[in-house]
Amino acid sequence: MRASHIAVPLVLLLLLGGCATQPHVGAYGAPGFLTGLFHGVVAPLSLIGGLFVDVRIYAFPNSGWWYDFGFLLGCLGWAGGASAASS
Repeated sequence: MRASHIAVPLVLLLLLGGCATQPHVGAYGAPGFLTGLFHGVVAPLSLIGGLFVDVRIYAFPNSGWWYDFGFLLGCLGWAGGASAASS
């Protein structure tokens, strides 16, 4: 496998992860399902970025159960991709 097959998607994911923001506690329109899904997808990248800068991998405040469900589905996407890559 060529390095460009890995490098290009990795760079794109890092660029997308840089767009994640944290709302203020009193912000109007707390994050919902789609934001939770996005945050779940970029969570591993945010975790790595958290070693160098102050970033959060989970939005607070959020809309509750729907945000949690989207976050879980986004994180599970990484597990499914890893298992498919290993087989």
